[in-house]
Amino acid sequence: MTTGVGSYEWRFDSGRVCLDLVATGEPAPKGFDDEPRGDDAGLLGRWLTGSGLVPRGTPLTGVDTGWVQRFAELRDCVGQLVRAEIDGRQAAAALERVNAVAAGAPPGIRAVREPGGGLVRTLSDEPECGALLAVVARDTVDLLTDPVARARLRQCEGDNCRRVYLDTSRGRRRRWCSSEVCGNRERVARHRRRAALARA
Repeated sequence: MTTGVGSYEWRFDSGRVCLDLVATGEPAPKGFDDEPRGDDAGLLGRWLTGSGLVPRGTPLTGVDTGWVQRFAELRDCVGQLVRAEIDGRQAAAALERVNAVAAGAPPGIRAVREPGGGLVRTLSDEPECGALLAVVARDTVDLLTDPVARARLRQCEGDNCRRVYLDTSRGRRRRWCSSEVCGNRERVARHRRRAALARA
């Protein structure tokens, strides 16, 4: 799923919310930073809604630079962990931090009726940073302790892309985080190389 965020574009196609968080640290689209600038709190708020951690329409008045720093810290730890797993390494400090955050209670949820009569999910209370972080950390723990899911972790082979994703393709041969983005760039680059060789 892709969501436009002003002049930025978030993609939620990695297969896990924890991996979608890791992607916010990549250079394109510009992610929120652990040294907040400008509208980083607004970017984080839009990411929380786009990722589904917070139901659409939930007021996010409490999101501030403190939230940005805490999410950026967790993002970095999760990124270290999943890349260490891909490379067959350990990241003990990052694992300890993710486990500590995962021990927190996730937000309470409830179902409420829409005006049209359908049920929709909402949070029981105002969103709280630690509770939302716990959801992402628990997703990380679930991912890394599931041998089947862990074996599907891949890092994009696209030039200048460090996105990590779950390869759920048939045959497990997916090479890019997105066929439409990095895959298309690779196909265009390959075509240009062939055209340059033909001209030479």
